[in-house]
Amino acid sequence: MSNANKRIPVTEERWHELNELKDAGETYDELLAELIQERQRQQLAERTREVREADSEELTSLDEL
Repeated sequence: MSNANKRIPVTEERWHELNELKDAGETYDELLAELIQERQRQQLAERTREVREADSEELTSLDEL
């Protein structure tokens, strides 16, 4: 991976919100990585829930066979 720095434009309000989330000594890159990981976990949990719900609706109980 390249060490190139990229700029991400954010509003002043969003920058302040990010700054409040950031721990002392933590970089914005580390904070963003943490936020991305949390979002990915939430998405996985949602997909898992959807699959479980779909399976329970589509499966036939063995007692019904």
